[in-house]
Amino acid sequence: MTASNSSREARGLTGDELLALPAVIDLDTSNQALMIGRSTGYGLAKQGEYPVKVLRLGNAYRVVTADLLNLLGLAYPQASGQRNDDRGGHHSLVA
Repeated sequence: MTASNSSREARGLTGDELLALPAVIDLDTSNQALMIGRSTGYGLAKQGEYPVKVLRLGNAYRVVTADLLNLLGLAYPQASGQRNDDRGGHHSLVA
């Protein structure tokens, strides 16, 4: 029902909900996370003043979730044993 949807929009998103978001989200979801209204969010995006980088894809605005989480002081939890970089560390998997 619309009552539960509008109460969800009014309260924003919890940390767990934010961390469960996909890699890229629509501007409405980002607005909800930042607890700003739709008109304000779209106005800021159009003026290039949105708090995080906004991607314009055709007529749609998208926000990279990692940028949003960084702004909010959150980070995706790192899975143990999944790191694969070239910093000279040893890898636990053996071929």
